Amino acid sequence: MHRVINPVVFGDYPAVMREVVGSRLPNFTGRQSKLVKGSADFIGINHYTSCYISDNSNTDAKRIPDFNADMFALFRMSREDPPTNAFIPFNFDADPKGLQLMLEYFRDVYDNIPVYVEENGLGEPANRTIYDTDRIEYLNSYIGSTLTALRNGANVKGYFVWTLMDVFEFLDGYQSRYGLYYVDFKDENRPRQPKMSAHWYSNFIKSRNDTKIERNIQKSGSSAWL
Repeated sequence: MHRVINPVVFGDYPAVMREVVGSRLPNFTGRQSKLVKGSADFIGINHYTSCYISDNSNTDAKRIPDFNADMFALFRMSREDPPTNAFIPFNFDADPKGLQLMLEYFRDVYDNIPVYVEENGLGEPANRTIYDTDRIEYLNSYIGSTLTALRNGANVKGYFVWTLMDVFEFLDGYQSRYGLYYVDFKDENRPRQPKMSAHWYSNFIKSRNDTKIERNIQKSGSSAWL
């Protein structure tokens, strides 16, 4: 994240990145730095899950330098999982607090640049029905966490659910359904029908004022009113 955002906000790569990567990292000229600094109107993020990381700086000095090795970090999706030096998400566990902390991180580290949550949603197995109560709880808690970050001063400008209807997913193809609308992929006409979450989200958007984000937000520590 820093290797992309740091230049467009501050005009250069992070100092720690320069220290670790060394001569393999090209330098910005003064003109390039001025051109790229402040060039972003906003930052867009996709958030689906969080992971645990731990220090791996005591690794073998003869390691092959590459993207993963340069991070000096170990990743695990839960405290019980074995650590790995590459972040390969195999299970998108919900973590609304993680989104809140990320938004507040942009507030604290990147001069509170405007941020849009461009993707956030729950993938369910292809055989699930239109009665997607898990998705309602998921969106409920994540919207609550976004609101908490906003009230804590994060410059959040928008939140977008992934996605309007079931689609061919980049990682899972047709095996995961993220849509608010169910699509019958076995029918060549691709008929669609709203899931329970579509009705919930529509009512949530329409109500606007004094609508409590209900159900399980308290579990994420994000109890709030819109």
